[in-house]
Amino acid sequence: MDLGISAKRALVCASSKGLGRGCAEALAGAGVNLVLNARGADALEATAAAIRAAHGVQVVTVAADVATEEGRAALLAAAGDVDILVNNAGGPPPGVWSDWGRDDFIAALDANMLAPIALMKALMPGMIDRRWGRVVNITSGSVKAPIAQLGLSNAARAGLTGYVAGTSRQVAQYGVNINNLLPGIHATDRADSLDAGVAKAQGIDMATATAQRQATIPARRYGTAAEFGAMCAFLCSQHAGFIVGQNIVLDGGAINATI
Repeated sequence: MDLGISAKRALVCASSKGLGRGCAEALAGAGVNLVLNARGADALEATAAAIRAAHGVQVVTVAADVATEEGRAALLAAAGDVDILVNNAGGPPPGVWSDWGRDDFIAALDANMLAPIALMKALMPGMIDRRWGRVVNITSGSVKAPIAQLGLSNAARAGLTGYVAGTSRQVAQYGVNINNLLPGIHATDRADSLDAGVAKAQGIDMATATAQRQATIPARRYGTAAEFGAMCAFLCSQHAGFIVGQNIVLDGGAINATI
């Protein structure tokens, strides 16, 4: 399918690996020029080189922490006018309710709520002026079905979801669409880390830990970054203009819900 976005310009955050890279590669495959961001410069440059070689699109890189004002300023200066924004950031650490103090919540809010909002506020006026834009926020399946040990993430990402619910309906009239993608477990470094933790705690090998977790997913496997990226690219396409303020779960059926 021709997504109709060739030669558009996209900013993809946390895109040196994992789901962010999957989104960047899918957009590049549709002919979109990219501004890639991550904190680690080496992995970021390697990803950029691979995408340029595979797809022949323009790729600008900005190594910066978007949870900080300085990082966002550097990113926005390099990005200029973009048609597509993909917000993404790693989640805060797990724990229990009694572990977290005010500073922990502020850090989670900065990374997973306030930074995406700041980027939207900075970039959407240009989209509105041009009467076309797409924003995709990568949040988490925990927004729909909270995960007890991820209370910081539950709180921050739910806040972003609430903001998007109202804002998306204000800007849709200008051809600017905001939606959220809610991943379950995908075959990324994050899944490896989770499985390693289970393996250590239970005294089992990684393969067994992975098999145990996959058995809890109706699809009986982890998702891939490529299929996640394909959904992101579709939401950014010319065909998704009537999808507004939605929370789309990609989890292989793991969340047991009717709606």
